[in-house]
Amino acid sequence: MTDLKDNKGKKPVAVKKTVIKRATTVKASEAPKKIVAKKSGTTRSVIRREAKEKRPDGYCFAVGRRKRAISKTKLWTDGKKLEITVNGRDFKEYFPVFDLQEAVLAPLRTVGLDSVSKVEAQVEGGGMRGQAEAVRLGISRALLVFNADFRTSLKVEGFLTRDPREKERKKYGLKKARRSPQWSKR
Repeated sequence: MTDLKDNKGKKPVAVKKTVIKRATTVKASEAPKKIVAKKSGTTRSVIRREAKEKRPDGYCFAVGRRKRAISKTKLWTDGKKLEITVNGRDFKEYFPVFDLQEAVLAPLRTVGLDSVSKVEAQVEGGGMRGQAEAVRLGISRALLVFNADFRTSLKVEGFLTRDPREKERKKYGLKKARRSPQWSKR
């Protein structure tokens, strides 16, 4: 019992034994096999695309984003005249600047206007330019749900890429994100 006490003889010291276990090897034939429920020849992107099929009401739905703007876009293909509404108003009334109107129409012109009849977009947040480009991305993604063959022409034009640029946050001690206070000699 004296060998379990420390030098001063106050409290006993516990001795731990380290146990080393051998790793057991499992043969490949004995290992449990995973059950894979997958359609033959389908990939994850195809399965995702199938989930985004047309809605019961007959429209294709997609979401587009740019800066702080978010656009929820519905696209119908059963009509004769092209009609685009943004937040319940005609898109030419909502986006009075010609460049913004062209940004909204660009994906439809790329694939051909005859295949689409009606587009509805609900946009919130951001400014006019961000909202117009969010609608453009939403229309492009909805066109992909409608017909996957449009991917090559839309990709070449750059309409399927979400622009990640956003405003940089203001830093303390500075006037803006990088603008430092004006230096005065006296």
